[in-house]
Amino acid sequence: MSRATAVIAEDEPVLRAEMRELLAQLWPDLQISGEAADGEEALRLVESLTPDIAFLDIHLPALSGLLVAQRASRRSHVVFITAFDQYAVTAFEQGAVDYVVKPLLAERFAVTVQRLQARLNQAPAELSGLIGRLQEGLAAAKPRHLKWLTVPVGNDLRLVTAQEICYLRADHKYTCVATRSSTYLLNASLRHMGEQLDPDTFWQVHRGIIVNVAAIHTVHRSFRGGLEIRLKERAEVLPVSASYAHLFSPP
Repeated sequence: MSRATAVIAEDEPVLRAEMRELLAQLWPDLQISGEAADGEEALRLVESLTPDIAFLDIHLPALSGLLVAQRASRRSHVVFITAFDQYAVTAFEQGAVDYVVKPLLAERFAVTVQRLQARLNQAPAELSGLIGRLQEGLAAAKPRHLKWLTVPVGNDLRLVTAQEICYLRADHKYTCVATRSSTYLLNASLRHMGEQLDPDTFWQVHRGIIVNVAAIHTVHRSFRGGLEIRLKERAEVLPVSASYAHLFSPP
């Protein structure tokens, strides 16, 4: 009997690695045929490899995971990866094999594996109607903002809440995330991170800097005339671009 195959589509590298490791532990015979960091690559993998299973983050860059799932309809069993369980519960009830809510829990992932193994001898679900309903629900839903993220610390992962973040700074194609006592490097652009953060709490103050308003101690004018931010619990001084200076003007 040939080994079951799967693809993983998740834009956060740490979570992709965590899924891969959990699957290796829980289902050693499962072959991970490919991994994708965005929807376009995920679609290419689904169409070229026709995997038995597609693990799809609902919110993928470039192309929605829902659209990828639509193309996988009747071809692959779909497991949705989501931070918002109200969408995933609907998907599960309507025919997707299962859903996994971030942050990933080994016990819950084990249940997903059991359900997949039980349904592999059945035809994958038809998802077209479901995708339309989910898209309508996403369009009508209020925006949800990032509450936490996982960051690598050696061989471990650490969960950092949004409230812990003092600021984020662009570092080429990466993003440096600074908390009160540590800094972490994420394999994601500052723009991508900014789209997920609450704009009432996190202000873009420079092309390469987003700051947590709650972390600001003072804003002062430098000898060159530009604004600078001093933080409550870090020593760095952050520059404010002229185009963002209005954020600190009196109402």
